[in-house]
Amino acid sequence: MPLPHTMPTPLRLLSFALFTVFLIGLPIHSAHAADDAALRDEALGYFEPLPDKPVFKNENPANKEKLELGKMLYFETRLSKSNVFSCASCHNLSTGGVDNNPFSTGHKWMVGGRNAPTVLNASLHIAQFWDGRAADVEAQAQGPILADVEMGATQKLVLKRLGSIPEYVYRFGKAFPNEKEPLRYENIANAIGAFERTLLTPSRFDSFLKGDNKALTEKEKEGLRIFMNINCAGCHNGPAVGGNGYQKFGVVKKPKNMEDLGRFGVTKAEEDKNVFKIPSLRNIELTYPYFHDGRHWKLEDAVKDMALYQLGEPVSRDDVDAIVAFLKSLTGKMPDIVLPILPPSTDSTPIPDRN
Repeated sequence: MPLPHTMPTPLRLLSFALFTVFLIGLPIHSAHAADDAALRDEALGYFEPLPDKPVFKNENPANKEKLELGKMLYFETRLSKSNVFSCASCHNLSTGGVDNNPFSTGHKWMVGGRNAPTVLNASLHIAQFWDGRAADVEAQAQGPILADVEMGATQKLVLKRLGSIPEYVYRFGKAFPNEKEPLRYENIANAIGAFERTLLTPSRFDSFLKGDNKALTEKEKEGLRIFMNINCAGCHNGPAVGGNGYQKFGVVKKPKNMEDLGRFGVTKAEEDKNVFKIPSLRNIELTYPYFHDGRHWKLEDAVKDMALYQLGEPVSRDDVDAIVAFLKSLTGKMPDIVLPILPPSTDSTPIPDRN
């Protein structure tokens, strides 16, 4: 609409300038919104937001008492032969659910052979451990307690210890009220697994997937776009941005120092040599060092290796920076954990054994 000629010249110029900015700004804003909508639609073809609440097994339903017991057992060092190690030793909830070491230290200071993966969002994975040998978090929780290189205990020892502590006997009865023998080894793992299912970490990326265009910066959006365009999302997808399948480490080019045969140790199938569960990228900013052998401490180096070994071509420094920016948007809200107060041992509780 033409400006009135009777308006003073300076005011006319100011009005014209503001009007022009409005006309120019409006379509740019609309274009950005359209770009965001298109990017979100593409992303929803690969990813989905984390569930709003934990998903529990039908065979292991949750109740308040079980979740509290599971949390106690997660921090309980008396599940280890030496009274030194707990689940939290290798899966520290203060540091992204990992211990930030290439390999974890266990019983008699032995060192394991694979990097400890994060427990956060782990219940959403197709299986547990790098080689997928445990079906779920409940099955996984049975393993480390008995492993010589980890907690070094036996079923008999941990049941005798917990059974000698009246509060634990009471709590198992409340957590598993319909069972004739609630304090049994499988229920130790069931309680821990139920607690671990609550360890979900929604992030800004989830907000973007749900429609909030401002949840991600422009650089993070560009990183997401590149992440999908070069097919990183072909493996790292789903609600956990990974964890839902297996892949050979070195699809195009074999990495150096690949003595670990991965899933082959479970299946004995030739095609499973050097195949590992695809790790989740949620909270990847916190879970260094990276890969099954903890070979890289920098996320940028991990991204470069993935492009080279899995996709067969290097990526530019700018693209790496953008992808890393996107990956950092996957750092979520950490669970609110109030440390449990554990009951004291009694005169009949087996003492620590460091041998």
